[in-house]
Amino acid sequence: MNIDLIGLGKMGMGILRNLSTKDGYSIHCTDINGELKAPAEELGAVFFPSLSELTASRQGGTRVVWLMLPAGDLTNQMIENCLHFLEKGDTLIDAGNSKYTNSQKNEQLCRNHGIHFLDVGTSGGVDGAANGACMMIGGKQEHYQAVESLFKDLCVPNGVLYCGPAGSGHYLKMIHNGIEYGMMQSIAEGFDILAHAPFDYDLEKTARVFNHGSVIRSWLMELTENIFRSPEQLDEIEGIIPSSGEGQWTIEEALRLKIAAPVITQSLLFRYSSESKDRTTEKVVALLRNQFGGHAAVKEEGK
Repeated sequence: MNIDLIGLGKMGMGILRNLSTKDGYSIHCTDINGELKAPAEELGAVFFPSLSELTASRQGGTRVVWLMLPAGDLTNQMIENCLHFLEKGDTLIDAGNSKYTNSQKNEQLCRNHGIHFLDVGTSGGVDGAANGACMMIGGKQEHYQAVESLFKDLCVPNGVLYCGPAGSGHYLKMIHNGIEYGMMQSIAEGFDILAHAPFDYDLEKTARVFNHGSVIRSWLMELTENIFRSPEQLDEIEGIIPSSGEGQWTIEEALRLKIAAPVITQSLLFRYSSESKDRTTEKVVALLRNQFGGHAAVKEEGK
């Protein structure tokens, strides 16, 4: 199968590494970062420094274009760019974390040009992309079936799910990420309590025992064990937690459906709070307490 891979970030390079271990794939790729040419070619791919040069490299037969780009305007614009060189019957796969409503619009756009569009929610992180991912696919079933072997080669056993019409793959990944927000938040809060408990817990060993036979055993708990194996890294970073959009979209969908999702909502708000530099909310509360109850407000150092 001929694959054109656009986007060689951590996930895109992982997909390339994964496919390089499988038989039957010829991979052409491109990225704005020319320094990725050497590692891509070491994995057996043919690297092109620009989209226009990639588009001129048609390998014969139907074309499968795999996009692994940040969600939003960049992906949407790239899909429009691809329509200028794709031919009827070619397949365009968006495997980033696009908003499902964008994927529905992009599928319609591709359909108008005779192009098969699949939206793919990809889970498993960088390691999963390289060694076996979990993928949730939306689009026409016959279009999925035509390239089903590609997804099965990229994923762990039972790690592929055809979800339904366009947008359903990215919708499922959106909810997946909302759940992920809540799970990570609860793990972090629990270990924060343990770190301040009246008992001297070994947090690395605690995470390890939690992950052997307990109800909360998981890959996230394995990663928690890794963190406390080298706890000094906690002192080396700021506690800022970026949010890439999926948590917000999950909450917006919950509001649209009038479904309560307090844990996911609170985990997102915690992330927003972590990014605040001036802490206006906290300062207002401190000063209110000072004014009505005479409670001391802690001054910033040097002020």
